[in-house]
This record gives sequence, structure tokens and C-alpha cells, in this order.
Amino acid sequence: MESMNKKVLIAGTFDLIHPGHLFLINEAAKLGDVCVIVSTDKNRELYSGEAPIIPEAQRLEVIKGIKNVKVARLGRSDNDTLKTVEEINPDIILLGPDQKYDLDTLKEGLKKLGLEHIIIQRLKLYCDDCELHSSGLIKQKIIERFQNKSSE
Repeated sequence: MESMNKKVLIAGTFDLIHPGHLFLINEAAKLGDVCVIVSTDKNRELYSGEAPIIPEAQRLEVIKGIKNVKVARLGRSDNDTLKTVEEINPDIILLGPDQKYDLDTLKEGLKKLGLEHIIIQRLKLYCDDCELHSSGLIKQKIIERFQNKSSE
């Protein structure tokens, strides 16, 4: 029997898993069944100019194992995110507070595909109650640790 819950789509790189990722997943779970699109290595590099540390297959495997994730899949390597959204056909897209998607552009793209029924929400809360609440902060701490060791 299929769940009567709404499908809530979240997407991201999920490179170095941190409390901010868990917070986003858990907040999405309050709205319905969580479907996750994990960015491909290629798209992450195209989008941010920086390749992820963890390979895409490994990032996907970790996300699949997180409580409250109902379905997880790798994004498309052709950078056609809206095609993946169309395939999943969620009720809600939940964006993280620091995701750089332009809401109007996203709404327009969904409308062109006949998906204007999808509700787009941005999580306003930021999980910053932990010191290392982002991949960038984790990477910075690793760099500092190894720079300090090499200067000893």
C-alpha cells in the first residue's frame, strides 16, 4: 500500500554529512516522505567550481542510510534538475536556507513543465547550534589542523 504522505523533495551535494544536513532531512520529514536528489560529481563541480571530496556513489549510499530518508537517487549528469523533479513529482520542494536556487526561476521552470502544483518552501531556520554545521567549516578545520601540524 502506498503512503498517503506528501512527497517532499530535497536536493544537495551532501559531501561531508553534518548536523545541517540532518536538520534539513528531519524538517522535510515533518512535511511528508523525504525524497533526496544527491548531486553528481560533475554537476557539483559545474555549479560551484569545486569537486566534492566524497565520490557520488558513496554520498548516495550514506544518504540512503539516514533515518527519515524514504528514497534517494543520484541527480542527472546532464544538469537537467527539473527533469528529475518531473520524474519524482513531489508535492513540496524544500530548499535549505543557504541553497542558491532563485525561487522565481524555479517556479517558472516548474510551470513550463506543468508542475505548478508543487509547493516550494525555503527552510528559514539554520542549524548553527553545532560548531561544524557546514561542509565548508569542516574542510576549513581540517586545513587548519594540517597546516598547524606542518608548521610544528
